[in-house]
Amino acid sequence: MAQTCLRGRILAFHAEPQSPDDDSAHSYIEDGALLIENGLIIARGDFADLETQLACDCAIVDHRPCLLMPGFIDTHLHFPQVQVIASWGAQLLDWLENYTFPAEARYSDAAHAERMAVHFFDELLSQGTTTTVAYGSAHKTSADAYFAEAARRNMRVIGGKTMMDRNAPPEASDTAQSGYDDTKALIADWHGKGRALYAITPRFAITSSPEQLEAAGALAREHPDCFIQTHLDENLEEIRTTKALYPDAPDYLGVYEHYGLLGPKTLLGHCLHMRPREIGVMIETGSKPVFCPTSNLFLGSGLFDYEGLRARGAKCAIATDIGGGTSYSMLQTLNEGYKVLALKDGQKLHPYRAFYWMTLGNAVALGLEDKIGTLNVGSEADVVVLDSTATPAMALRMETCKTLAEELFILQIMADDRSVTQTYVAGEPMKKPR
Repeated sequence: MAQTCLRGRILAFHAEPQSPDDDSAHSYIEDGALLIENGLIIARGDFADLETQLACDCAIVDHRPCLLMPGFIDTHLHFPQVQVIASWGAQLLDWLENYTFPAEARYSDAAHAERMAVHFFDELLSQGTTTTVAYGSAHKTSADAYFAEAARRNMRVIGGKTMMDRNAPPEASDTAQSGYDDTKALIADWHGKGRALYAITPRFAITSSPEQLEAAGALAREHPDCFIQTHLDENLEEIRTTKALYPDAPDYLGVYEHYGLLGPKTLLGHCLHMRPREIGVMIETGSKPVFCPTSNLFLGSGLFDYEGLRARGAKCAIATDIGGGTSYSMLQTLNEGYKVLALKDGQKLHPYRAFYWMTLGNAVALGLEDKIGTLNVGSEADVVVLDSTATPAMALRMETCKTLAEELFILQIMADDRSVTQTYVAGEPMKKPR
């Protein structure tokens, strides 16, 4: 297969920045080159040094003066909620009942699910996102559409059919047995095939009976290499309802703990109102909290304690949470994340840590840092190209920019899809013109 060389300013992280002054956690090449072959990065360095190594038929794509970074990783979003974004006026449980469940019921129709999957991935790629961790609806058709469309684009994705057998309309639900059977079939069809990985997906304790959570735990024991994704401590009324449904559990996390659903591959969306015991168990089991700032603001759910959890050793992830989240953009997610954390005891999200978080940080949370989240030789060639002068306002601001960190913060606060010049998936350009 022919080689491709991407030329531009290369920025990638190899460790988590420990302070705003920590320049040791990233590598930056002013005039860099990424040499790509068969979907992998086979060389990285100064363009002048690599130019002599290029094959005679190598296609050179010059993106100067843009930044080349690892593709963004979104660790929590809901594929069937693409037509639920910007639905007005409710908190979590009412929002699910009034908007989400009716929308998800439509995903029993394979044609509808397939059409929505095309739009879903088009939008994410336009925003520079190359890896997604997504919930489907309760219908097998939704997960099939998600994985099939991702496979057509050769994307690294994780996902699963939502398991939900109570406290939801029948047309949006499964049963404990069908949830188990469909998940088992989907794992056989998709897990480890191409760049797809499966996540066992009980939505949350409120919508899963004890029988279904027992089935989810059985799936986790039978398929220990699969991920698990669910929700935790997002909303105070949610927590009260969970306690009423599971009165013997010590707390919300204790429900999942009882059914064997915690571990290093478990992703827990939100984690806003955690009790000390829950935090301890989460750290002990290696389960990962996922910060969803735009959703938390939109639904009025609460503030994420990033520094508190990080100080305890939690490997936090960050995500858009479409469609409670209000933007597909991980850049805008960082923008809102900065503001949320500032409200939480004055925490400050420095741009180095922000860009680490949505690339290598999220890859580490997923245990996939050997494949994605870096631009290391041998890694999968998922690359985003960023223009810091994409809008007149950004260009004006950039006139006074003096450092790389300052440029990143301008992108973090002001950028959107207009700053994403191109998105490469396994070395192939995938962003469509508007």
